[in-house]
Amino acid sequence: MKKSLKILYWLPRCICIAAILFISLFALDVFASGQGFWIQIRDFIIHLIPSFVLLIVLLIAWKWEFAGGVIFCLLGLGLTPFVFMLNYRMNNSIWMSLSIISMITLPFVLVGVLFIVGHFKKQKLSRLQH
Repeated sequence: MKKSLKILYWLPRCICIAAILFISLFALDVFASGQGFWIQIRDFIIHLIPSFVLLIVLLIAWKWEFAGGVIFCLLGLGLTPFVFMLNYRMNNSIWMSLSIISMITLPFVLVGVLFIVGHFKKQKLSRLQH
């Protein structure tokens, strides 16, 4: 039971860090704009705002798994229609838009579910020990 609890502890955190790094990669496109150095730095920081928000939610989830899990689920599910429509307008392909959603928003829903499951597993284990 301890090993599965340890995996359940680290799995959402590792997936979340990887997903935040993936989202952060999109901010690098500002360096191809040909703008001045300081404008590129400013735009880079602005493009990293979603990553900073997700990092703050990860820190919340690290301390309070249930609250963080709910926030991740709400963010992932809430942003899904917007990401879908934005991409569908660009590529007019339902399947392409669904695949983009599976890479951008669904990992955060998965992370949220894993944090919530981990919270309840810990509670169950602590009840069994008392």
